Amino acid sequence: MTFELLLALGKSFLFVFAALLPILNPAATAPIFLGLTEGASPSTRALLARRIARNMVFLMVGSMLVGSYVLDFFGISLPIVRVGGGLIVASAAWRLLNTSHASDDRRTALAEAFTPEQARRQAFYPLTFPISCGPGSIAAAITVGVALHDQRLALSLARLGGGVLAVLVVGVVLYLAFRYAQRLLRPLGEAGTVIFLRLSAFILLCLGVQIVWDGLSELLRSLLVS
Repeated sequence: MTFELLLALGKSFLFVFAALLPILNPAATAPIFLGLTEGASPSTRALLARRIARNMVFLMVGSMLVGSYVLDFFGISLPIVRVGGGLIVASAAWRLLNTSHASDDRRTALAEAFTPEQARRQAFYPLTFPISCGPGSIAAAITVGVALHDQRLALSLARLGGGVLAVLVVGVVLYLAFRYAQRLLRPLGEAGTVIFLRLSAFILLCLGVQIVWDGLSELLRSLLVS
């Protein structure tokens, strides 16, 4: 019985890790994090990286464990979550895409304005949700959580334990990607970093539109079926 539980824990760990890491994709969102925190000091960015990783873990674990029950309680469907979250993602990407590159004077002003208190206020919205952990990730976590349940309580707890452990590991990966994002992009140089940030913002905009389209498509299909 113990071996079966350990095997279930290991399988669920690999399943959840493989399902969530490509969707969260910390390497792709790290440049967005840099663009949205322009002017912040390294210590403030380190603080933000810790808070974002922590918030992501709480949000993913909560979605995985009780997300489906919460949506049922409020009568909200996953397509509606996708449409609303996709609009937020597209809006944030549009603002980032149209932000002019800061001059030295503006960087100084941004550095003075981006205080640790401001960082704490922005750690969840928009840096955790929807930039780092969007509606697609939440929908995936809810779906994964449903798949981990089993009629046998012990096996269900083992699977959920493996899923929670996988989310914690993804949180560590997210923290490291954000914490050292500036160092990782340094070889590109200033001009290369700006181009990379603009490209990342455009991809994020396309992703937001895709999320909205997926939600609308599901809603339209449900109308046609009914």
